Amino acid sequence: MTGPSHTDAAKALLAVNRRRRSIRRWVVIATLPLTLAALLFVAKLLSMYAFAHTSISSFVSGAYAESESAARGQDIVNWFEPFAAPYNIGTALGGADDLAAARSELERAVPLAQGLQVCPVLINLSLVIERQGDAAQADGDAAKAAEFYGDALEVTVETPEECRSDDAQQQSPQPNRDMSDTLDENQQRQQEKQNQSQQPPPGQPQQPDQGEQPPTPQDKLDDIEDRLNQGAQEREDQLGGGQGDEGSGGGTDRPW
Repeated sequence: MTGPSHTDAAKALLAVNRRRRSIRRWVVIATLPLTLAALLFVAKLLSMYAFAHTSISSFVSGAYAESESAARGQDIVNWFEPFAAPYNIGTALGGADDLAAARSELERAVPLAQGLQVCPVLINLSLVIERQGDAAQADGDAAKAAEFYGDALEVTVETPEECRSDDAQQQSPQPNRDMSDTLDENQQRQQEKQNQSQQPPPGQPQQPDQGEQPPTPQDKLDDIEDRLNQGAQEREDQLGGGQGDEGSGGGTDRPW
């Protein structure tokens, strides 16, 4: 009996190799969608980081148009931090004094933010609305200014108490600015502006009391003030003392 020839062994080896190549080919075809998905995921992460970095650095340097443009790049298929794009867009627009558009973007960011993410969004939203009041006041529309200041104050007062915590400070986009102090300063300044905008111009007498009047925006503002005073008293009780008067002033802060 003779053994297998070299030719038979070579044919068998070729058949095995063909089967292996076929298996590898089908494995590659089967895993191709997963590979492409992984590559797209990595590309999206890198692009989000690049857009965010460009938006932040441009804002810091005062290039608000470039900051807005980069932030809009974040808004494309934003799976990871959906609040970040409208927040950055609104902040850039606020820096460029496009206040109505900035307010719209920041209001869009509020429901998209989760947990402590909402803290800087609300702070910037309050500041943008306050600057709308400043603009209305400069145009001589005291009634509109009072309305804007009231809205800004309401946003500040309704900012969650957790935004004053150490965790919120650590997540702040500007950790060198104390978030709790900023909220206190915004409350005081916005309340002062709102009160001043309701005063009659010099030389104009106060309106006489004409009996019971229909509800006015002042009713809403009085309610905001009550909540502000109540929150301040609660914080004072927790801290065992009052807050100082430093930080109040007439100017509106720059957005975060």
